[in-house]
Amino acid sequence: MARPQKEGLDYFPLDVDFFSNRKIKALMGRFGAQGVTYYLYLLCEIYREHGYYLQTDDDFDYIISAELGIDPEKAGMILQFLLERSLFDRELFESEKVLTSVSIQSRYQLAVKSRGSQREVGVHKRYWILPPEQTLSFIQCGSSSGDILPQNEGFCEGNGDNFLKNDTKKRKENKTKENKSKQQQRKPEDGDVVVVDEREEILSCYEQNIGSISVAVMSQLSDYLQNRGISSKLMRAVIEYSALYGAKSWRYLQTVLDNCLAKGISTPEQLEEDCQCRREQGKVSGDFAASAQRFSGGEGSFGSESSLDFAAIQEYISSGRGVM
Repeated sequence: MARPQKEGLDYFPLDVDFFSNRKIKALMGRFGAQGVTYYLYLLCEIYREHGYYLQTDDDFDYIISAELGIDPEKAGMILQFLLERSLFDRELFESEKVLTSVSIQSRYQLAVKSRGSQREVGVHKRYWILPPEQTLSFIQCGSSSGDILPQNEGFCEGNGDNFLKNDTKKRKENKTKENKSKQQQRKPEDGDVVVVDEREEILSCYEQNIGSISVAVMSQLSDYLQNRGISSKLMRAVIEYSALYGAKSWRYLQTVLDNCLAKGISTPEQLEEDCQCRREQGKVSGDFAASAQRFSGGEGSFGSESSLDFAAIQEYISSGRGVM
């Protein structure tokens, strides 16, 4: 007898800029600490139980009231506030009494990638609202989270769109064809969509070299790959380049990508050649110092002084000298 497939997660990522989010600030301003506690409680229940959604009922407000010590009427008001601010999907809640969101499901599928490498991960097709183009290949929709539909029937219905999910063997065959195709292309043409496998590799590269990735940054990365002509090879090179020199932030990485577009740099080799020219001209340290000043105390200021000495970092990397 097969072991039941695990649905929920043991833990989930929380963005470091959680309290900087305008919606969270509005929640705190309206309901104080109780509002944030309520929201985090719901996230824990969602990720713990099914991983990407929570089924509610008529007693829901009373149960949370007992758990958190919040008046049931106030608990209902907080939930309505969260729905109005789109922190949860209002349409699905009103039709199915289910709490979820696109961002929750995005984090869920990234969290279960290791499971997906071994087998399909089943999700409830009526509750899965992530758009087809953002749904990873191992997500398989059924009539319930544990169900996997028969071959050629495993499609997800997300926001009215149906799309076919191939079985494991067919996905492997497609992946082989895609890898051969990618070797013949350096840069996606207009209108091309970056394949899911490449997108997963980029996300993994970002998390390993820069840090955890938010939904907003994930969307901007996809925009550079799909719409702005940055190839996956160049994107990986820029991520590794930024991490090498200690500039582990999306804002710096974005600056490098924009610079590549402005200079017509389309391959890792051209990027390395450009970096070499700048090193020979003695401009790299100055560029990093200017970037540090802009990101810490200049345009888009977050503070008056930089917490990183980029010149010292580069000196340490290139010669082994300097204090880290």
